[in-house]
Amino acid sequence: MDRDHYIEEAKKKAGEKTRIAGWVHDVRDLGKLKFVHVRDKTGIMQVTMKKGVVEDELLESVDVNKEDIVSFEGEIKKNKIAPDGVEMVPNGFTLLNKVGKKLPVDPTGHVPSDLDTRLDYRYVDLRKKDISLIFRIKSSLITCFREYLISRKFVEVHPSAITGAATEGGTEVFPVQYFETRAYLVQSPQLYKQLAVIGGLDRVMITMPVFRAEKHNTTTHLNEITQMDIEMGFADHNDVMDILGNVTLHMLEKVKKEFGGEFGVFGKDITVPKKVPRYTYSELVDKLNSEKFEIKFGEDFSKEAEKKITEILGDELYFIYDWPTSVRAFYSMPDDKNGEICHAFDLIYRGLEIASGAKRIHLVDVLEKQLKKRGMDPANFEFYLDAFRMGAPPHAGWSIGLERFAMKVCNQDNIREAMLFPRDRTRLSP
Repeated sequence: MDRDHYIEEAKKKAGEKTRIAGWVHDVRDLGKLKFVHVRDKTGIMQVTMKKGVVEDELLESVDVNKEDIVSFEGEIKKNKIAPDGVEMVPNGFTLLNKVGKKLPVDPTGHVPSDLDTRLDYRYVDLRKKDISLIFRIKSSLITCFREYLISRKFVEVHPSAITGAATEGGTEVFPVQYFETRAYLVQSPQLYKQLAVIGGLDRVMITMPVFRAEKHNTTTHLNEITQMDIEMGFADHNDVMDILGNVTLHMLEKVKKEFGGEFGVFGKDITVPKKVPRYTYSELVDKLNSEKFEIKFGEDFSKEAEKKITEILGDELYFIYDWPTSVRAFYSMPDDKNGEICHAFDLIYRGLEIASGAKRIHLVDVLEKQLKKRGMDPANFEFYLDAFRMGAPPHAGWSIGLERFAMKVCNQDNIREAMLFPRDRTRLSP
């Protein structure tokens, strides 16, 4: 191994010898005194080489530049003026690789780069502390999602990313040639997680990429995203809103506990509310109109409307439920007394929808009726409808957009910041 410990672990080893490895973050050569700051994913260690303290051969051999890959071994010593109060005094050095090209992105962050350049060279951009932190937090969010739901007896399932029919009528799909047949990349695992519940798994969860061929160019949309989904049998919209509210609070609590001291780089800390309030669509239409933000009943909320609602309510995290049936997916269950309203909901965080869900239609005649209303041919969904003819329990579910959630948790303005290698209308590499 090129190292014995990560740097943050090595800093706790004062008086001991160890080996570290990473990138040269900075170097100062004063002739008889050299400082090399070595960086790995956990932090930065100052390596101090002073003539008379280290061997002359070692002092002369350390000829490095920023972002060269190095390994040092030596003793960890306390030094009040060193970063974090410790430094390494080395007795060994290995140059693992040299940088052979001018870097297009400054890993220290001192020289700014535009977003397109950063994404073109994401593997360099990732070396910046704030950028790597986004993906550490994103990893924690998805881990906490699984952790919470497994404790509630959910089973993780893995549907195919290829389907023979569009799963949501209103969204464009990416066609693929599947041998002699036309197929599509899935827009959503929606139909398949319902089939899993109908099959008796009862409570299922999914984390998977989905693909939407929408020709947009916004700061909140991508053409490939990661969804975190559940579907729950013998449950209604209120039951799954309870689960969604609780798992979201759990994720926020965990990242606040794990990364709370690092959120300063984003300019905004995490606040975890005690509960998630709920507002009906009708209530919020009335509130918007009372604030001179005109909207008609039956219209979907724009991003501007969602931001305005957040300002009016003063809540960072809240539900909007009981939506007009016409603006929700065909499988959302209409209200028994008023078919113009369905039991669908959204979860808003910091002014942006991060999750949506609904009580599903489990009655095949109602499903066929809703498909026809949307101009879709029930014959194209025969495999799906057949499942409901064979004993489908009442059920409900939802989906969180992981990138949107991570974007807002990390106080970013563009969803591309929260995707390692984003795919949008123009970007297919790296």
